[in-house]
Amino acid sequence: MNEEERRQARAFADLSYEGFRELAGRADLSRYQRIGFPDSLRAGREGAIFDDIRAKLPALEARRGLTVLDIGPGCSDLPAHIIEACRAQGHEIILVDSPEMLAALPDAPFIRKIEGPFPDCAPALAGLSGQVDVVVCYSVLHYVFAAGPLFGFLDAAMGLLRPGGGAMLIGDVPNASMRRRFLASAAGAAFHRHYTGRDEDPVPGFNQPSEGEMDDAVLLSLVARARAAGVDAWVLPQPPELPMANRREDLLLRRP
Repeated sequence: MNEEERRQARAFADLSYEGFRELAGRADLSRYQRIGFPDSLRAGREGAIFDDIRAKLPALEARRGLTVLDIGPGCSDLPAHIIEACRAQGHEIILVDSPEMLAALPDAPFIRKIEGPFPDCAPALAGLSGQVDVVVCYSVLHYVFAAGPLFGFLDAAMGLLRPGGGAMLIGDVPNASMRRRFLASAAGAAFHRHYTGRDEDPVPGFNQPSEGEMDDAVLLSLVARARAAGVDAWVLPQPPELPMANRREDLLLRRP
């Protein structure tokens, strides 16, 4: 990652729903930058990300005629992979995002677009309670965490899952605790020097609050919240070839 991409990563760290709307309309940005990533973290990598998504949500390609919901799909290659999988399997897919992001995605009879942030757009999802087979929410949850309320988002999404196996992947969740553990290792120190371009070791900062960041406590509280609501939930690792596997994890939920 060069200095310009490091600058972009810092600028993208604090985006809001309105901030993403502004990025989506900028013709001077790549499709990856419009979703808040430097090119080096997504260009040529979204096929591998999709492979991981479909491995964790096997119903997406193993079954036909499902109802699929993608919360915050953005406008890069990843939603194109998901949309194509839905077309091939005869699924209906519902895309929830800003008008600007949705305008960059294709229109087709099996695609339904709903404008607005989730769960504020819940009235447009009326009738889907307990009717959704697969929910994908990728690289979104940390922005929800910043805007709040996190449990309200989770509860609304879980309420859409179909009993008997409806599944949701909340993917690519930053974990400050995981990042600290990584930076405390020799591999993490080498990564830090390469990333920053400076010959200095990182300071992991154990035993201090993760102010403004998601950490083990936040992720595990979401697992506990889901399980208390009658939904099975697990924290899963990302495969090592994904761009941020050393500091991000996935949450998988399934309604029995």
